[in-house]
Amino acid sequence: MSEGTMQRPAHRDLGAPPTPFRQWGSDERDLRERRAKSRGRALVCAAVVPAVLVVAGCSSDSGSDNAGSQSGSSGSSPEASASASPSPTVQAAVYSSLPKPCAVVSKKTLEDLVPKGTKSGKEGSSGDTATRAGCSWNSLDNNGVKGSQFRWLNISMLRFESDTSRGSGDKQAQAYYAKQVQDAQSAEGAKNAKSKQLAGAGDEATTVTYDLKKKEGSFKQQTVVTRAENVVITVDYNGAGLAGEKTPSAATLTKLAEKAAKETVAAVAEANGKGKADDGGDSSADSSPSASKSAAPSKSSSKSPSKSASPSESATKKS
Repeated sequence: MSEGTMQRPAHRDLGAPPTPFRQWGSDERDLRERRAKSRGRALVCAAVVPAVLVVAGCSSDSGSDNAGSQSGSSGSSPEASASASPSPTVQAAVYSSLPKPCAVVSKKTLEDLVPKGTKSGKEGSSGDTATRAGCSWNSLDNNGVKGSQFRWLNISMLRFESDTSRGSGDKQAQAYYAKQVQDAQSAEGAKNAKSKQLAGAGDEATTVTYDLKKKEGSFKQQTVVTRAENVVITVDYNGAGLAGEKTPSAATLTKLAEKAAKETVAAVAEANGKGKADDGGDSSADSSPSASKSAAPSKSSSKSPSKSASPSESATKKS
């Protein structure tokens, strides 16, 4: 086969028409030239592409910055929302003051409680009478050789303020009320102790009675603990027949102590513009508004204010 009639095996396999070797070589040179030109254009494009990318990148960053600026200016970021959340609150206490402690019971009731000691009222010392107040009376009816009748009355009031760390005044008063009742039920030397719920005296009330034997005589002790909203009232009342005099009736003393507790509840309500105390002494605190049931009393209030005097100490002074 001559040089002019040489065929390309590859073209034959593909079904292409035969091409002279001389012409194939010319096509190869053209192809190489075209490829060289293509490489040149590719290099130019490659140099241009990074610049385009840089411009596009700058444009994208600028958009992000603008978006962030707009978001910040709108003031709706999570951090801003969190900082704007309200601070913790607690329900306000119902009662904000206390009445004068030596005037919480009517004159008539006081005459029944301490017949010979209506003018003996002594107000307890307190640095804040709007929070803690109390008054005590004593009565000694001396019958000469027949003996004498002794009576001692103490009324104490403790008011709790609402506080975000301690809770509402109402809840603090509930805890202190429970403690006062427990203390009365576990009094040292108490005999024949009995407890009962008392209706018509604030939000909750308990009467604790027991006998107490002392060298001066046999005492009948009555303790009435009452909670009116955020105020806890403790009435301590005892009586004894001394030097051979007859021991007073526990039932009579209990009735008088409960009457004093109800009048004190009414006096607290009146002092806060919630009601008016009844001079007859039969009023109750049922008309006072009810606060929602809502933590523990402060440590400074854990000590009972009603323990300012004990029955034995009072009897010793007056016997």
